[in-house]
Amino acid sequence: MQYTGKENPEVSTARQPLEAVLKGLGFSLVEFVVSRHKGSVQIRAVIYNGKSIGTDDCTKAHRAIMPRLELEFEGQDIYLEVSSPGVDRLIKNGAEFANYIGRGVRCYRTDISDWTAGILEAAEEKGIIVKTKEGSVKMEFDIIAKAKLDASQEV
Repeated sequence: MQYTGKENPEVSTARQPLEAVLKGLGFSLVEFVVSRHKGSVQIRAVIYNGKSIGTDDCTKAHRAIMPRLELEFEGQDIYLEVSSPGVDRLIKNGAEFANYIGRGVRCYRTDISDWTAGILEAAEEKGIIVKTKEGSVKMEFDIIAKAKLDASQEV
């Protein structure tokens, strides 16, 4: 799996102002996907705040970012879905790890063809550090084939 990449320019342009609005509410924007379907713009935003995200949080975020999206996609029908990352979220890129420091993660490593699980200690530019039962393990992104949150690793 590739843990870096470039976004569609339309997504990048719309994402930046939303990140600032959400940051003011105490949330980070983990995922932002824009797709077009039958003349409408469908947007999925995943938010996180270091704790559990509830429906009240999603509603608050929805109300805050919808006016911005209406300006960005003026005159178009917009469908916005706001959700939490979920307890077993598949981590889609390296930048996303920084949101989950202190949380349980499970990574499939190509160098050993096996899973490594533990508590995420650090997220760096080129990799992560996970505290396992045996000690801390540093993994570069290029050996991580798949990664996900793992609540069973948390205390």
